[in-house]
Amino acid sequence: MTDADVIVLGVGGMGAAALAHLAGRGLRAIGIERDDVPSLRGSSVGQTRIIRKAYFEDARYVPLLHRAYELWRELDASLYVRTGCLNLGPPEHPDIRGVLDSVRTHGLPHERLDADDVRRRFPAFDPASGDVGVHEEDAGYLRVEASTEAHAARARASGAELRTRTIVRSVTIADDSVRVTLDSGGELTAKHLVVAAGAWLGTLAELATDLPALTVTRQVQLWFRPQNEELARAPTMPAFIHFVGERAFYGVPLTGSGVKVCRHHGGEVTSADALDRALRPEDEHDVRGYIGAHLRNADGPLVHSQVCMYTSTPDHHFVVGLHPRWRHVVVLGGFSGHGYKMASVIGEIAADLVERGQSRHDIALFDPARRA
Repeated sequence: MTDADVIVLGVGGMGAAALAHLAGRGLRAIGIERDDVPSLRGSSVGQTRIIRKAYFEDARYVPLLHRAYELWRELDASLYVRTGCLNLGPPEHPDIRGVLDSVRTHGLPHERLDADDVRRRFPAFDPASGDVGVHEEDAGYLRVEASTEAHAARARASGAELRTRTIVRSVTIADDSVRVTLDSGGELTAKHLVVAAGAWLGTLAELATDLPALTVTRQVQLWFRPQNEELARAPTMPAFIHFVGERAFYGVPLTGSGVKVCRHHGGEVTSADALDRALRPEDEHDVRGYIGAHLRNADGPLVHSQVCMYTSTPDHHFVVGLHPRWRHVVVLGGFSGHGYKMASVIGEIAADLVERGQSRHDIALFDPARRA
């Protein structure tokens, strides 16, 4: 006899969603988390995460996003706040072309604006003279910690066991079962394992050696008090992503006392346990430079900061699927700074893979065996 049908290793954004879907299908599920849920040390923190369908990363994500929106609404409609999302940048920029490819391929409602249109419609922004805007009205942000908590609560209500502040010492995988040894000396066994360890995935050598390479980078989230609060509220100020040369910046309109403005990617390489969580002067200086050029209304006092991590693959696509060596192990990782919005559907995919060994969704893009 095993202790569970499935153990979920890591109960952050993805692990909590997986645990909720697995338990919702009647499977005996145990979730193990080294911190609390939500963990303040993981990647799924920072008050908000942008959710959008006009996807510059690849048009193949869009069908998953349609389903993600449905599942977030089923979980709790208040988790999603609709603000619209404005993509800004030169028309020849590959990510602006990617946005347009997604909206054309999938017939997504959108508006294309020139720089003057953007200034008139959204006066908080000052794009470069040659920039274009692609505005997606059906976009906004998720309340990220509340979303993870909601999935964890759904999991418990469906019968899952959640063990927090529990450290895993080792994972042993046999042909038809898994054994998890805890730092306390106890052991748990299950028929299946879902690994959703976030930035710690690469430290599990027995699993990670067969996967695409994973790089952890330090990322900083900053909130600034706007000079004019009315200009900083949705829909006058939507969520945004601005492609400026080789850099990209993103933000969320006023929540609480601050406008969130962050650099996307570009952080130093680190590890989950070595991450420097202290704010550095250059962190603020980098973002202030962007604000001074393109978002001057947000150039007020810094009111909050939070350091988190991106865990990225070389191609910046996810690692989602059955482990290349063990078909009773499901891997969820490499979410590359754009994954949280899809946590709801990733949880559904994980439950499909455990139950049937395949998913109803097309996840070929995320194949864990693509390292070769």
